Amino acid sequence: QLIGSGKPQERGQGGAPSASHPAFEPHPIQGWTPDFIPNVLQEAIDKRYYDDVVPIAGPEGIKWAKALAQQEGIFTGISGGATFAVARQIAGTAPAGSVILCMLPDTGERYMSTPLFDGIEA
Repeated sequence: QLIGSGKPQERGQGGAPSASHPAFEPHPIQGWTPDFIPNVLQEAIDKRYYDDVVPIAGPEGIKWAKALAQQEGIFTGISGGATFAVARQIAGTAPAGSVILCMLPDTGERYMSTPLFDGIEA
């Protein structure tokens, strides 16, 4: 059982978890971990507290994180780039005069050793 969650979790020898969440698929977007879904997120999913789910590929998040840094001086991680990519998609179909808030609560400096900075020389 996970401490404090009240949800049973299968464990193997030695007490380690025996499996990830069934929705888990490897991806390069740090911060988005579908093998761990906190209760607050599971409740939002169960009660449909969202309007839409927009999938974004890891390379698209990397592309926009780099573009934000190079063109706007906004240093964010891959998840921030992916979030911005979704905001651009929504802006492309939103009615004229719409206000779209895109929050990037992260900084890119913690990702210096990740695929985000592949090919960039110091």
